[in-house]
Amino acid sequence: MILWLNPLGGISGDMLLGALLGLGAPLDEVRAAVATTGLPGWELSAEQVRRGALQASRVVVTVERQPPHRAAAELLEVAGRARPAPVAELATRAISALAEVEGALHGVDPADVHLHEIGGVDTVVDAVGVAAALHLLGVEAVHCTALPIGTGTVRGAHGVLPLPAPATAALLAKAGAQVSGVPGRGETVTPTGIALLCAAGAVFGPVPAMTVRAAAYGAGGRDDPERPNVVQALLGEPVGAVETVVQLETTVDDVSGEVLGHVLDRVLAAGAADAWITPVTMKKSRPGHVVHVLSAPERAAALETLLLRETGSLGARRRTVERVVLPRSTSTVTVEGHPVRIKHGPWGAKPEHDDVAAAAAALGLPLREVAERARRAAAADRPPD
Repeated sequence: MILWLNPLGGISGDMLLGALLGLGAPLDEVRAAVATTGLPGWELSAEQVRRGALQASRVVVTVERQPPHRAAAELLEVAGRARPAPVAELATRAISALAEVEGALHGVDPADVHLHEIGGVDTVVDAVGVAAALHLLGVEAVHCTALPIGTGTVRGAHGVLPLPAPATAALLAKAGAQVSGVPGRGETVTPTGIALLCAAGAVFGPVPAMTVRAAAYGAGGRDDPERPNVVQALLGEPVGAVETVVQLETTVDDVSGEVLGHVLDRVLAAGAADAWITPVTMKKSRPGHVVHVLSAPERAAALETLLLRETGSLGARRRTVERVVLPRSTSTVTVEGHPVRIKHGPWGAKPEHDDVAAAAAALGLPLREVAERARRAAAADRPPD
């Protein structure tokens, strides 16, 4: 699934979590994910509020009396206990990003940085909560429009600071975020909010091609009469992008199977998008093969030369075609200690054959058994489509 964000009023950890709950992430399951960290003394609730003319979900994190601050290393250790594993990975990336920029600003080791907001407990709840909600919704890509940046000053643990706050400004640069200025309005983007976008690999720009399945609004704490203090969120299924490629072909009847296999390896290593061989019956009923190569337009000439040189053919055909490309991602699971990459698409997942074969050989197990174990491990770490 794709998450698109329109931060009309800005972005913070609780605003983002509120939007994800509004999209359908179950609050009880988000709470359960936070509870797996073993973090004591917190409560997470949600309510419907009105911001301007809009109804929105507002998240409230209540924290019992805690130490005034905790070192980032402790918060990372707590967030790293979250389950399932992808939730811990995203949450720790967000907290690490916060610690790195704070450490650079204050000249201390990131592990020793103190995150001051209520001892950092609310930071962990926001980070793990958002990571869990993204996981539960099956979000694989996050897109965001330009972030509205307020001006002025804000008072924090280190005194009066300019807006955007130094940590926020550093994280905006780290994320490569697009921004737009809004006069006054104070703090509109918090460090936790942009750190979560950074950890989720948010892409800043126009709305991606998708089929919208849900819409929701996450509310900030204050009600701004001039601009609804919300982040708008759309959840959608990816629509395949259409791209133009060149298909090269040559027909041969005097090339051995070993050479044909070598040709495929060479053109793929040289940058072909795909390559395959089709058996055919040629004139005078001679058996032959058609070698097909799919190429980006700018690589076609070089790949055509390589194809002709390797096969010894006296000519090739080329034509421009269109192909639909669906989004995909790769994760890694382990089967008895052996890594196996999993390729994920919108409607399924498949273990990489080379990794499965290597693990099967090392473990002395049948190929199909290792592949099935890898599929089960991948399914346990990812939400259902």
